[in-house]
Amino acid sequence: MDPEIQYYAQHPRFHVALDCIIFGFDRGELKLLIHKRRFEPFMGHWSLFGGFLKADESLTDAANRILKELTGLEHIYMEELQTYGEIDRDPAGRVISVAYYALIPAHRYSASYSQRYGATWVNLHELPGLIMDHNDMVEKGLRRLRRRAASQPIGFELLPREFTLPQIQSLYEAIFGSSLDKRNFRKKLLSMDVLIKLEKKDMTQSRKGAYLYRFDRRKYQRLVEAGTGFAI
Repeated sequence: MDPEIQYYAQHPRFHVALDCIIFGFDRGELKLLIHKRRFEPFMGHWSLFGGFLKADESLTDAANRILKELTGLEHIYMEELQTYGEIDRDPAGRVISVAYYALIPAHRYSASYSQRYGATWVNLHELPGLIMDHNDMVEKGLRRLRRRAASQPIGFELLPREFTLPQIQSLYEAIFGSSLDKRNFRKKLLSMDVLIKLEKKDMTQSRKGAYLYRFDRRKYQRLVEAGTGFAI
């Protein structure tokens, strides 16, 4: 045997898993996509979605594959969060898990996928106990989301392509878990000039209606290049 191969062969091999913290926003609430596990260990208990790394893929490729299989969506905002490697974290064996958090527009998530995988959207304030270290993953994912949302426009990943100012304020209040002053929030948001105001209104919430907007990524890029940045 080649000495280099022999060196690797004398060390133990472990399973590598990927766990996905999938955030969504619906009806003014920040939610998490979870399911009841259908296999042992912990069958019937609430869990994040995940899967195992294949020999021919990178961690990022694996995370994208798992998210597409679970949601049917591609080009999802996703970020590696943390690696979990406690010796006894999984009673089935030595499993190292790499946690990712992802943002998906809940309105685009098909009910057929919910039925296929037993997926459920749960309000973060009503989150049940999850298996193993999954609750810790969610807490760290939420903290990371809050830090990113304060300085990057990732919140728009959770909204429909067209949205109202009340909707975007409701989203950021849900992310940060606190109320925001309406006048100050709108003034700060509009001053960055990254929104396109449309000549149509959403008439579902009031008789007067609210103008619809779109996020302009080109304007945001010019903001970044000018060294100004995004700040909520």
